[in-house]
Order: sequence, then C-alpha cells, then structure tokens
Amino acid sequence: MASSATQLESVDPAVTHTLLPTAVVGSYPQPEWLVDRSALAGKVPRVRAREIWRVDDALLEGAQDDATLLAIRDMERAGIDIVTDGEVRRESYSNHFATALEGIDLDNPGVTTGRSGQTVHVPRVVGEIRRPRPVQVRDVAFLRANTDRRIKATLPGPFTMSQQAHNDYYPDTRALALAYADAVRAEVADLFAAGADLVQLDEPWMQARPEAAKAYAVEAINHALADAAGTTVVHMCFGYAATVKDKPAGYSFLPELDQCVADQISIETAQPKLDPAVLECLPSKTVLVGVISMGDPEVEDPEVVAQRIRAALLHLPAERLVVAPDCGMKYLTRDVAYGKLCAMVEGAARVRDAL
Repeated sequence: MASSATQLESVDPAVTHTLLPTAVVGSYPQPEWLVDRSALAGKVPRVRAREIWRVDDALLEGAQDDATLLAIRDMERAGIDIVTDGEVRRESYSNHFATALEGIDLDNPGVTTGRSGQTVHVPRVVGEIRRPRPVQVRDVAFLRANTDRRIKATLPGPFTMSQQAHNDYYPDTRALALAYADAVRAEVADLFAAGADLVQLDEPWMQARPEAAKAYAVEAINHALADAAGTTVVHMCFGYAATVKDKPAGYSFLPELDQCVADQISIETAQPKLDPAVLECLPSKTVLVGVISMGDPEVEDPEVVAQRIRAALLHLPAERLVVAPDCGMKYLTRDVAYGKLCAMVEGAARVRDAL
C-alpha cells in the first residue's frame, strides 16, 4: 500500500441514514495528470489501453493511489454514504478484470459489434477462463483503510464479459458466461473478505442484447453471486452518455432481474426520463434509482433531484430506495461530478427531512 495512504485504526461502516442513503454507481473522473482524457473520450476499452496513462509504469501504482484518495475525499466531502474507489485504476469498468484472467489471447484480440453499432476489439477466448489470482483485493483493502463510510466494490458481470469477448473455445456463449461466472464468484468472495460492504456486478449488455440475456443472464448472475457474504448489487444502464447519445425510454430487460439473487438493482432513470412506474417490476429488490444524469453537462438543482426522488417514492417505499447517479461519472469533469454529487446529497436530504 502506498505511503500516501492514511491508515484508519478501526472502521465501523454504519449506514449514515436509515432512509434514502446516497451511493455512487462506480467510477469517478480520473485526473488529467493521470490519464489522457482526450485519448479516452468516446471509447470504452475492452482490451488493454496502456496509452491513456500519462505516468510511467514504475510510478503508476503510487499515482493511482493518490488519485484514488482524491476520489474518496470528494465523495466524503459531498456527503455520499456508500463510496467506491472511483475505479481510478481502470481503463474501463470491464477490461481491468476481464484482461487479468487466463484463457485470453490479448496479443491477438477478436472483434465484436459494440452497443453503438461500431466494431470494437475485444479479448479473444482461446482456453479455459480461470482467475489465477485475486484482481481487486488490494484496491478494496486500500479503500477500506482510507474511509469509515460503507464501501462498495464493482466488477464486470459474467453476462457482459461474455458479450464483450470473441469466443474461440467454449461450445456456446452461455457456457462462456458461466465460465466467467466462476471467476467472478471467486473474486466476489475475496472482495468481501477484504472488507467490502457491497459488491456490484456491472451488466449493461443485458439491455443491449436482451434475447441472449433472457436465455442465460440470470443464471450466470446467480452462479456468480451464490453464497456471497455481503450485500450484492447488479447495475444495468443504457451505456455511458459519452458513447450512447440517444437512449431508449424503457428497458428491454428488467423485470427478469427480480428473479436473480442480488439484493439490489441499480438502474438509470434521469437521462432517459424513465417512467418511474417501472420500479414496480422489482418488488423484492432494493433499487438504486438514478436521479443524476450523465448526459447533462450542468449540475442539477437539488430541488430537481428531490422531485425525481419523490416521483420514485410513488412506486417504491423509502426503505427500498437508494439514491444514486444514473451511471458511472468517469467521463464528466471533476468539478461537474463533484457538484452533481453535492446536489444529489442535498436533494435526498430534502426528501428525507419531509418523510
């Protein structure tokens, strides 16, 4: 662990508020001194993208630690109840974990059609998918050592990784998804053991490929989260606003998630102006309701946030609602991201105080 980290002697990660806790979905903007944001703009790497980092390999881990501390402190200053490490060490939400697995030929990537219809390079699966060692345990331990808030770790889900790969080994994509689920399940266990209070699987491609999702996505998620030692979350969005400009007004795959074993489901509602009545299709779940748009470059007024929360409460009891942004904040500027978090916390407080 980098020497810049401030060690906390004891941690009691209690929930700050009983009702309407605030959370981030995952990512937070990486500093300009750490990554070339112009090189990252408009793309979500599936294979490694070392060219985005501005820091030499010998200094990269320490620089990422310092940037992670900035993300944690911003979340704390804004008043967020459930924080992440900002996914600062990642080139994308998925490739950090997916490219650390065995069975992948990274030197000869495959291709697939991305969510926006473009051809993208993806990991080529040439052997058995295996996790040779924990991938994000150090990240969670670092986060746990540097905040007394509840903490959440995020991982790419097995269905999404199966859709972001070129399969040259398994008999079909369902078998590939279940193989990824084995690797995710082992990682989930290690992340809880390292101190995570929540572990979230990011599964945006269930929305992009609903027919395949209806065939085996819940099966893969349930396998990945079986026997999890803490609170589990599945996040499903329409894609980063930076890459998906026109979002549909409804989900193609959502009620099915009420049958998965995850405790919480995270969805976006602000940017697509989703009808909050859709929340009624998840009667057994706590729902992270997106009330901050990643497609709006302006910081929301707290009263706008409060109105979005009130609309959700017409269809979901406060005990099952977590206030969150629509998606990760990676592609926003830091000032805008921080302002949006502050607006979200203030909007939630206004609603909470009136309950």
